[in-house]
Amino acid sequence: MINATLSTVCNLPLADKHVPGFRRKWTLTREAFDSFLASLAEDRESAGERYLEIRNNLIKFFEWRGGPDPEDHADETINRIAKRVFENEDVRNPSGYYLGVARMILFEINRARVREAQTLRELPAAKITTNDDESESRIDCLRHCLRQMPSDNRELILGYYDGEKREKIDSRKRLADQLGIPIKTLRMRALRIREQLQDAVEHCETCRPISEDRSTAKLQ
Repeated sequence: MINATLSTVCNLPLADKHVPGFRRKWTLTREAFDSFLASLAEDRESAGERYLEIRNNLIKFFEWRGGPDPEDHADETINRIAKRVFENEDVRNPSGYYLGVARMILFEINRARVREAQTLRELPAAKITTNDDESESRIDCLRHCLRQMPSDNRELILGYYDGEKREKIDSRKRLADQLGIPIKTLRMRALRIREQLQDAVEHCETCRPISEDRSTAKLQ
């Protein structure tokens, strides 16, 4: 994460990082970041002040709107703006432009969260209770365990269970094509990841109160 201290602005580490929910298409380079800073002000010190102001405002924007990772989302916003500046796109009305990019990212975040929630309910690890409250807690646990997995495995298992009926079949074919593997191999990989996920859920601290409540109920 970027060190928000003005004195070190000349050596700021890049804000580039993979944010769950976004596909990586472009990497922020030092040259692109320097170009972005130069677009903010003529001298480095003023550019650093402006940069920190923009980033803090973006963090507040995502905090106020319930973004799950405000700092990461602010960095993603800056990455996209830096890309456009580096590609010599004319950024008019900077404040409005930044807000527009942030709103688009927020839309993507919310859409991804809805898709994730729908997909999580399709995973076998979530289908172990008919109690609504317990089911939601189990899904929270499942989401937590998913985020601890390598990103490739997480995206594969979410993609494998995405959609319904025919849509799911087509989605799996596209996923296999993207990975360059036969459907049978995709099915085997998904099974292996699913078993790992099931084991993680069963031993997850987040789910432990649920398991304890169930055990207590059986004793009574």
